[in-house]
Amino acid sequence: MGIKFTSLLKSPWVFHLSTGSCNNCDIEILDCLTPRFDVERFGMVLVGSIRHADVLLVTGSANRKCIPRIKKIYEQMPKPCFVVAIGECSLSRGMFIHSYNCPVPVDKVIPVDV
Repeated sequence: MGIKFTSLLKSPWVFHLSTGSCNNCDIEILDCLTPRFDVERFGMVLVGSIRHADVLLVTGSANRKCIPRIKKIYEQMPKPCFVVAIGECSLSRGMFIHSYNCPVPVDKVIPVDV
């Protein structure tokens, strides 16, 4: 049958990593936790430590100072895990595409699932 992943049998616990975004995506993520949308009623929890997370939400473009930190945080995350890049800044560097300080998008630094 294959390996059963216990982290996939429960509601996802999410760790949010902002790597220098313009904060539009951060506001949208926090809106999900408000009473209007309330994703916590489905069991999703925003955790404060990467060691307890099943999903890593990355917002913002990966700048030169953040790239080693992104790799370190990803290495500390328990496996199996999912990485979700949110917004144009993290996917294609958005308005920072011609910046010398943002050399690559997030998916070139760590493997992005969604």
